[in-house]
Amino acid sequence: MDAPAALFDTALARRRLARADRGGYAGFLLDRLAEDLDDRLGAVLRGFSAVLDLATPTAAAEPILAGRYPEALRFRLAPLAGPGGGLIVGDPELLPLAAGSLDLAVSLLSLHAVNDLPGTLIQLRRALRPDGLFVGCLLGGATLTELRQSFGQAESEVEGGISPRVAPFANVREAGALLQRAGFALPVADTDTLTVRYADPFALMRDLRAMGMTNVLTDRRRTPLRRATLLRTAEIYAARFADPDGRVRATFELLWLSGWVPHESQQKPLRPGSARSRLADALGTVELKLQTGGAP
Repeated sequence: MDAPAALFDTALARRRLARADRGGYAGFLLDRLAEDLDDRLGAVLRGFSAVLDLATPTAAAEPILAGRYPEALRFRLAPLAGPGGGLIVGDPELLPLAAGSLDLAVSLLSLHAVNDLPGTLIQLRRALRPDGLFVGCLLGGATLTELRQSFGQAESEVEGGISPRVAPFANVREAGALLQRAGFALPVADTDTLTVRYADPFALMRDLRAMGMTNVLTDRRRTPLRRATLLRTAEIYAARFADPDGRVRATFELLWLSGWVPHESQQKPLRPGSARSRLADALGTVELKLQTGGAP
């Protein structure tokens, strides 16, 4: 059986990220996510000795990890070479890590663009020791819904059809199921929606370019975007998604995932029927038994 076609053009994605890095990466989303990561790690009452930052586009997470775990061995796996120690240049879908070599892995704003997210999560679980933790944030399904709708309507009007321009992102239920499928215990998936306002749709597009987040879908249309389609997209966007002051909204759904590698010390659900006291007694109420075999 042939392998499924890749959803993303990985080589193009690396070139786009390199271009964004050279031009000055627009890091406002990553700065926000790094603060949120700090809060989430602050709720974990234990230390870690071997920490991996998996493919975060910049070193935004490094000050957080260095501040919380100054004695830990810290590594960052990234698709591009850059400054700083502990950098491994590699592919997040082919982790060059031994089994049980880490006890914490984090990832910000990258895993939504891998071709095999289930496989990447499985590799992460294997690289983590028992009772190791994974915390990651990726873009969720509502991200750039305004741009997606505007492009779709504009292409339909101007060109008589639509082409894939915004990647299909996972939703929270799918993400939680992927954690379980990868073998993580105590999986948690939650979302946070960030609305960013721009002077016009072209300012949003410039920011997306400066984050390396332009279209890298394998099935993208290979001909240049028509000027008429682009202008019509901006008209539709401004008409449908502008606030009273004329600025337009852009939605970024931030999908947070966390899970632990199974360990005997972790909480486990009780076996059915193993309770030693009745719920009715704890609530101070009367237990009502259901009648069977006839009308009540």
